[in-house]
Parts: sequence; structure tokens; C-alpha cells
Amino acid sequence: MMLEKGKISARQYTVLVILYTIGTSILIVPSSLATVAKQDGWIASILGIGAGLLSVLLYHALGNRFPNMTLAEYSERILGKWLGKTVSLLFISFIFLLASFLLRVVGNFMTTHIMPETPIEVVHIVFISVVILAVRLGLENIGRASEIFLPWVIILFLLLVGFLSPKIKIDNIQPVLEGGIKPVVLAAFYFFSLQELVVFLMLFPYVNRTKKARNAFLAGTWIGGIFVIITTVMSTLVLGTDFTVRNMYPSYTLAKQINVGNFLQRAEAILAVIWLITIFFKLAVCFYVIALGLAQTLKLKDYRPAPFNIMRKSSLLRRRIERKRASF
Repeated sequence: MMLEKGKISARQYTVLVILYTIGTSILIVPSSLATVAKQDGWIASILGIGAGLLSVLLYHALGNRFPNMTLAEYSERILGKWLGKTVSLLFISFIFLLASFLLRVVGNFMTTHIMPETPIEVVHIVFISVVILAVRLGLENIGRASEIFLPWVIILFLLLVGFLSPKIKIDNIQPVLEGGIKPVVLAAFYFFSLQELVVFLMLFPYVNRTKKARNAFLAGTWIGGIFVIITTVMSTLVLGTDFTVRNMYPSYTLAKQINVGNFLQRAEAILAVIWLITIFFKLAVCFYVIALGLAQTLKLKDYRPAPFNIMRKSSLLRRRIERKRASF
């Protein structure tokens, strides 16, 4: 039984993959790659995206065998009822941990760089409430919203790269492969392991033309990867390897370098907006997969009550906290 009645187009599928791929990667990947591969982090990012494209071919081949079923559903058909449910629950647990990590990154970033006076719990509650409402509205609405926001992400990213171009120093990426190929391959593996593109096997049956899903998946992975590659290259070229390694969010620090005629400054808000949009959609996809996967594994009639109950519990918890503070 199909719990999700909505459908998304192949283009919306591509857009969701793009935003998902950018997600947290645009903020934290440059530092991770530079830590392992030094100035060759940009090469590692290219290799990592290449590995991601190969994994997409594998995921599509699996999804194409069961075009009308999600990963949670055909796990039971392949492995049997109990082993299949166990695998599904393990997969859902992994996505839950990923979603928790994403939410924690949002809280850390906002309370460290944007709103240092705001309690991190408030940031978490507000952000996850918006995500839950998006998931409750369904996959079709998430897909349509992604089409609206993608042009803004592209425009803001191009402005960011254009403003930083005069500060590029080619010497920062030299010498190439100074430490050999081993650190580059290791960094590429770390980058590849951060993508978690397997979650899109849960959305595969809801693409209205599954024959186009393969090219849509590949295009989304490649285009999203280009954003990450360019960000990694710019971080190294402008900030240098040492500064990139020392910063938890080097791309945000990178945006602070923008200074056009002492007039256009403090443009790091551009990067913050790009990142918040993309991580919202990444978290929405993860939360949707969790709700849908649990409903399918536990044979529920609808996946929507789960997000609503979580939001209601969060609201009750927030009220209790406010009452306790008021009592003091």
C-alpha cells in the first residue's frame, strides 16, 4: 500500500539531490578535506564526487528492480519479514542519527556565529518545527519548494564566487600532490562517506517517470558536487591550507574576506543563507524518510501523524521549560 500519494517530477528529484548534496558539505567539507589532503583537498573532492556518481548507478540499479517499492519495503521482500524489518530499522536509525547531527550543526553554527545570545534549544525547536511542518505537507510540496529556492542558491553562490575571485592566490594549491596520492584517496573516501545518497532510494518510487530517475539522480549528484568542489577550491585559494584547517566553518570565514571598495563588506550572510536553505531541505528529506520508513516498517496507515506528534511533544516540552523558568 502506497502511504505517499503524491508524486514529484524528475526535475524536482534532481533539485532535491542538488540541495541535499550541498547541505552541510558546503560548510564543513573544505576543512575536513584540507586536514587530510592539505592543498590537494580539491582533488579529493573531485574523486569523492566521482565515487558518489558510481554509487548512484548502484542505487538506481537496485531501485529499478523494485520501481514501486521503497528501500524499507523491498528489504522485507529480499531478506524476509523479520530480517528485512531489522535492516529497515537499522537504516532508519542511521538516518535518525544523521538528522540529529544536522540539527546539532544548525544549532552550533547559529549560536556561534549568528545569534550568540540565543539558547541553542530555541534554535533547535524553531528549525525542527519548520521541517516537521514541511514533511507533514507531503513530498510534492517539498519538491515544489525546492524548485523555488534553487535559483536563489545559485545566484547567491555565483555572487559569492565573483566577489572572492580577486583574492585568489594560485600559490596556495601548490605543489600539487606534495604528500602523494594516499592522503588524497583517504580524504576522498571521507568525503564520499558524508554524502549518504542512499536515502533517495526511499523517494525513488514517487518520481512520476522512473525511467528518467537515473539521469536525474546523476545530474543532481554532479551539480551539487560542483558547488562543493568550487567551495573547497576557493577556500584553499583564498584562505590557504593552514587557515582552512584551523577553521570549523572555513567557507563562512571565506565569505568574510569579501570587501569591494570598502563599500560591500560583511557578506558572510550570503553564505549563511545558502547553507540554511540547503540544510533545511537536507533535513526535510531525512525527516521525511524517517517518518515514511517507520510507517512502512510498522505497517501504519499514514506517516503524517508521526511528525505531528513529535512537534506536539516539542511544544509541550517548551511550555514546561518556560513554566519552570517562570517559577524561579
